[in-house]
Amino acid sequence: MTEQHKTESDHIAEARAKLLDAALIHVVFDGWSDATLRAAISDSGVEPGLARIVFPRGGVDMALAFHYQGDARLRDDLAQGALEDMGMTAKITHAVRRRLELVEGDKEAVRRGASLFALPIHAGDGTKALWHTADTIWSALGDTSTDYNWYTKRATLSAVYSSTVLYWLGDESMGQEATWAFLDRRIANVMQIEKAKAQFRKSPLAGIFNAGPGRILDRLNKPGTRGDMSLPGKLS
Repeated sequence: MTEQHKTESDHIAEARAKLLDAALIHVVFDGWSDATLRAAISDSGVEPGLARIVFPRGGVDMALAFHYQGDARLRDDLAQGALEDMGMTAKITHAVRRRLELVEGDKEAVRRGASLFALPIHAGDGTKALWHTADTIWSALGDTSTDYNWYTKRATLSAVYSSTVLYWLGDESMGQEATWAFLDRRIANVMQIEKAKAQFRKSPLAGIFNAGPGRILDRLNKPGTRGDMSLPGKLS
């Protein structure tokens, strides 16, 4: 695309990529901070005014952009077809592992992001980022759920991913083998829960539950299924 045909969105995306690339060497020392943003502006040549449009909140917006960049790389990676011959458990395990492998070279940037999102003031941003990763994975796996299962799948995977990231950050084993073993155990725990849920659905108690609280869950829809897509969900 020629310079004269670039849209405002193109310029912002280009500036975002340049700033993130320039920031990574500074994140190791200054974290995802305004100091890192200033250094990235200087190194990348991006105009300060444009940089503030791209990252209006400074470091936290840079950390989020880095996280979403990793999700985008994962989406492209999973689209290559490596999942075709796998069962669902293997697909989920592979996707979580690939998400971490894709940022192995920027582990300190991930660590700094985890520390930032652990702060109460940024906890909401961190939760949103985790949910985005879980949604990226389930969407890549072809999830078609539109009811409350849409939420439970992503909530469960968010918990698996976040705990695995924390383990991975402290893992010094050869080839991260300890992390992959931890991931296998976490996935196995989730599968046990799913098995228990399946058994419950076949029990007499399921009918009682579905006639009461279950009726509320049945009315819960994924975002955008009905009504305003800006809302997190909607009861029909």
